[in-house]
Amino acid sequence: MSTSTLDLHANGAAAHQHDPDAHQYSKSSTINTAATATDTQPNEDGLILDSRGGVPKLRSALQDARDSTGAAKGVLLSLGWLDRLLSLFIIVAMILGVVIGEFAPNAQHNLSKGSFRGVSAPLVVGLIVMMWPILTKVQYERLPQMFATKRLWYQLGVSLVLNWVLGPFLMLGLAWATLPDLEGYRVGVIMVGLARCIAMVMIWNKIARGDSNTCAIIVIVNSILQIVLYAPFAVLFVNVISDDDSLNLEYSDVAIAVAIYLGIPLAAGVVTRFAVLGLFGRDFFHRRFLPFFGPLSLVALLYTIIIIFAEQAQHILDNLGPVFRTFVPLVLYFALMWTGSFLLVWWLSVRYGKTEWGYQMAVVQAFTAGSNNFELAIAVCVAVFGAGSDQALAATIGPLVEVPVLLVLSWVAMFVGKRLKWDKGLETMQKRSKDTKVHDEPADIEKQPN
Repeated sequence: MSTSTLDLHANGAAAHQHDPDAHQYSKSSTINTAATATDTQPNEDGLILDSRGGVPKLRSALQDARDSTGAAKGVLLSLGWLDRLLSLFIIVAMILGVVIGEFAPNAQHNLSKGSFRGVSAPLVVGLIVMMWPILTKVQYERLPQMFATKRLWYQLGVSLVLNWVLGPFLMLGLAWATLPDLEGYRVGVIMVGLARCIAMVMIWNKIARGDSNTCAIIVIVNSILQIVLYAPFAVLFVNVISDDDSLNLEYSDVAIAVAIYLGIPLAAGVVTRFAVLGLFGRDFFHRRFLPFFGPLSLVALLYTIIIIFAEQAQHILDNLGPVFRTFVPLVLYFALMWTGSFLLVWWLSVRYGKTEWGYQMAVVQAFTAGSNNFELAIAVCVAVFGAGSDQALAATIGPLVEVPVLLVLSWVAMFVGKRLKWDKGLETMQKRSKDTKVHDEPADIEKQPN
């Protein structure tokens, strides 16, 4: 070791002896330097995490600058062309279905020739196929991570309350407040509120730069809970709380519908995912298989909407007012539930620091709580109430409203997230520590002998 190096260490040691705070400052500087070095490394999602718990940056500084200057455009371009134009395609499918039903007089009769438990065979195929790719995308292999960290348990606890307590009751209240005289449409909206999102939430979470691991775990939990809870919740909210005399929802009917239209696609999704991953590897699965297989879900959704609207053509044309009124509770739900969940996690982050919370967790909780599994709601309403029912029609309007609203909220998340402070809890603790030290110093001086 050179003399200059020894002198440097000696001077440093002397400085630490005369100034007790110097050691603490040096230690915190080292930690901050290490944290900064770590924060410059992109994670598995290609994001560079913010040391203060804020909005992560993209892998490339140029990409991030481009995204910041044109955030709304960047969010839109993050979607595939089918996802990007889904709302337009849904409107076209609705119009096409009404035209077929109105001008092809034998269409409804031909569509209902073959049936399975009261649902036409073409519709059964569409309802099952539209769920299959969605449930193939769920990352079941990440389930063991559920027990890995205390942070994940916190997120699961908050998610369960938001998704299975606040969300359904909020939709129930909005449905009654906006559709008090439209029983069938109201029940359809309530059924949408009971179906927790397991599909497009992964897309919104990715666009808004949320934590993909936590989101994947919550999606898995929601998938499992829906099989167990959807039927009893439907009976509770429709028969008991709403007390609709004209509707007597049978538990067995809902349970069988969930088993068919969620259980079968779930089993197919699990088998498909692990078979392709095992035979061809993860790179092939994500780069080759999903881009080909994934859009099948949206194609099946559009196909299902065409059939439903073809069977309800005359009914829709005679009830345009109630159809448009159904938009109101859905828009209010998506906006209120998303905003409330986002601000809740922001408050927790401010209160307790970004270690357990932060922006990424706010995005995960807001989108998982603020969106719904409209595919399941459509399937159950069709199976229980019939394709020509008001309930099925109301559930079908769900994706038409959800897609554009949550696309806008993806941009809002990044816009607001960059303007909020996410780690005030740490600053508050440091300030309290300093104040305590300042107040303690005079007492120490008084104790010293003259």
